Amino acid sequence: MTSTASPDSIAARRDDILSRLDAAASHPVELIAVSKRQPDARIEEALACGHRVFGENRVQEAEAHWADRRDIEGLKLHLIGPLQSNKSEEAVALFDVIQTVDRAKIVKTLSAAAQKLGRFPDLFIQVNTGEEPQKSGVVPAELAELVAFTRETYPGRLVGLMCIPPVDEPAGPHFALLAKLAEENGLESLSMGMSSDFELGARFGATHVRVGSAFFGEREDG
Repeated sequence: MTSTASPDSIAARRDDILSRLDAAASHPVELIAVSKRQPDARIEEALACGHRVFGENRVQEAEAHWADRRDIEGLKLHLIGPLQSNKSEEAVALFDVIQTVDRAKIVKTLSAAAQKLGRFPDLFIQVNTGEEPQKSGVVPAELAELVAFTRETYPGRLVGLMCIPPVDEPAGPHFALLAKLAEENGLESLSMGMSSDFELGARFGATHVRVGSAFFGEREDG
């Protein structure tokens, strides 16, 4: 069905992204709309066109965006930014998926929070595929140990891996490495690909892509 939305609307951009994902991959790819720092009007526009899967970088900002919208049917929230251990309980209370597990301490605090609240978000482990010292994520050589610890410790599900490739390197080799690591560790989900490379991520096997500006448009605040 042809969309009647304005070509500059969120609905039209969403339709275009979904069409490009369908063309890039034969498997389903979940589109996570990255709503960090977006004004309420744009979030409402995304909801109005039927989108229900969103990603946030910070627990506090996510609470401001979503605490009063948590009863929307079908809403799924992903934490895609670094998590401080002292925010684990708030994260478990709000998010359905936490993608940025990168160390044993976070696994422990999430496990305690999940047991306390009786709520068990799905987890991804963030892998620092470029081994960049300034970036969050476990390095590939230490991934298997963290996977084993998470499976032994966390009372919910560990479902996959995520990565953010170095900005000055081609993304493809990093996506291929993440897919290889997921296969080696028996994990089915892959979160990789953002506004500039979500089609490439899908071609390399992404099950989730995290798209901000290509979905919402450029931020008005610059």
